[in-house]
Amino acid sequence: MAGAKIKKGDSVVIRSGKDKGRTGTVLQVMPKDGKVLVAGINVAARHRKPSQTNPQGGIDRSEAPLHLSKVGLADPKDGKATRVRFETKDGKKVRVAVKSGETIDG
Repeated sequence: MAGAKIKKGDSVVIRSGKDKGRTGTVLQVMPKDGKVLVAGINVAARHRKPSQTNPQGGIDRSEAPLHLSKVGLADPKDGKATRVRFETKDGKKVRVAVKSGETIDG
């Protein structure tokens, strides 16, 4: 993956799948796998049998990774999904929302 278009802590919009249209915050980015973990999105439920470590058992719910192509950075202006481009401002490389032209960080 060239560049870091989506970073930890970014607000993203889900573009496809069962959670399409929902927004969430990025918890973790896995650039080698091209995946991202988003809070409260793509929640997988695993039924656990009671064991010595977990005597109650029950259902464990946790977020599963999503492919980067399924998420889009939320535009700072209107909150809709946008693409990201890089520009140089004051000698610093900054992320800019393609839709509105707003600077995303710093």
